[in-house]
Amino acid sequence: MIGISKLYCGTVEPSDALRYERNSAKLPSHLLQFSEDKKPVVVWNMGRRCNLRCVHCYSHSKDMEYEGELTTNEGRALIDDLAGFGAPVMLFSGGEPTLRPDLFELAKHAVARGMRAVISTNGTLIDDAMAEKFREIGLSYVGVSLDGLRETNDRFRGVNGAFDAALAGIAACKRQGIKVGLRFTINKRNAGDIPGIFDLLEEQDIPRICFYHLVYAGRGTKLIEEDLTHEETRKTVDLIIDRTADLHRRGIDKEVLTVDNHADGPYLYLRMLREKNPRAGQVMKLLEMNGGNSSGVGIGCVSWDGSVYADKFWRHYSLGNVKERPFSEIWTDLSDELLAGLKDKKKHVTGRCAACKFLNVCGGNFRVRAEAVTGDAWSPDPACYLTDEEIGLER
Repeated sequence: MIGISKLYCGTVEPSDALRYERNSAKLPSHLLQFSEDKKPVVVWNMGRRCNLRCVHCYSHSKDMEYEGELTTNEGRALIDDLAGFGAPVMLFSGGEPTLRPDLFELAKHAVARGMRAVISTNGTLIDDAMAEKFREIGLSYVGVSLDGLRETNDRFRGVNGAFDAALAGIAACKRQGIKVGLRFTINKRNAGDIPGIFDLLEEQDIPRICFYHLVYAGRGTKLIEEDLTHEETRKTVDLIIDRTADLHRRGIDKEVLTVDNHADGPYLYLRMLREKNPRAGQVMKLLEMNGGNSSGVGIGCVSWDGSVYADKFWRHYSLGNVKERPFSEIWTDLSDELLAGLKDKKKHVTGRCAACKFLNVCGGNFRVRAEAVTGDAWSPDPACYLTDEEIGLER
């Protein structure tokens, strides 16, 4: 994650993270990306079923019952292991997690074990009663996927009325005082809606938005041709920066982040240098603390059947299964060649990634995206839009 509002607008400084010794157990949620110990935030795809039909779904979910999912007791055991391991956040995802009846019980258990419980949802099934349960549980955050304005979103999600239902779910969470935000996956189909999405943040008083770059996994593998070009990506990131800065200048407090393309960090830093922004040096320190892509280190995934992945997109390569071994054992077993490589990516990346002067900042970007295009997990990420000159390669 690249905190555009934190970095460009100066709402966070290096001293803020250092005050908590960069310890993930001590850091507030908004500073967690700057932790030094990198205990993994774990995404649990607790169920595969979903009531929508999103064209970019990494889990190929449908509105049907699936077999082999972790039971409630297995879910509690997973949470116990993660809490003991020091994982700071449990992110309940799907499919659509609100379709699983024991979501409330399991989220409550995570909170009781000292973890921050958050959910990633399409928001369409959240009503006042459900939002009230979320508040009673102590849920930290609800991230609602919205991939465009009304017509774009409903076409993207394959169900008419999904946009309005998601907004109703957001409103229900706000009435209960639960922090809620948007999740927006950028592609050619919806990039033109980004200005309208910023307007929506103001109109609906939504405090947070994460703009996700497209990762080629699941149904998203069919959308490679609909990913933005490098030039389009640069223009889109500039637009996000400009609109975030405009909100800040007008005293409107919004948290804006970009996700899944760590080239955004160096790009932001280079822009600040061009603008002679005196905070550029501080931003570089924060980016170095962030460390870039954290697949296999600071982010992990457990699937509905118990399979463990380096992140939610590595579904073609399982590191093990929590039905057989605890997550904590799987995550620290460096006999797995891929996992060992991901924990020390800088030694393995090749090509322009290996020679990039921002390797410590970007962390080699998304290895699964490189593999999807080239067949080689250590080749350069094709979505890196920085020029050779910007990354310090000699001509």
